[in-house]
Amino acid sequence: MTKAEVVNEISKRTGLEKRLVLETVEVFMDVVRDSLVEGENVYLRGFGSFIVKTRAPKTARNISKNLTIQIPERKIPAFKPSKAFTLEKK
Repeated sequence: MTKAEVVNEISKRTGLEKRLVLETVEVFMDVVRDSLVEGENVYLRGFGSFIVKTRAPKTARNISKNLTIQIPERKIPAFKPSKAFTLEKK
């Protein structure tokens, strides 16, 4: 499902204008992104959490040049569904 499809579905279910729904969805995504950049997790009770995970540094190889390189530690965004989150249709 694309962002446009999400906006259309929310607009249809709530009766709100698509323009307002689109703006709200985009602001929500900005807030989540900004929080993760700051290292803060975002918890949505009954849905899940957007969290920051840390990947450990590792050694990799460039086979074509026969070089070993060190990949530094890095932070990545992840989603962890809540226990109440199910894929069963309501």
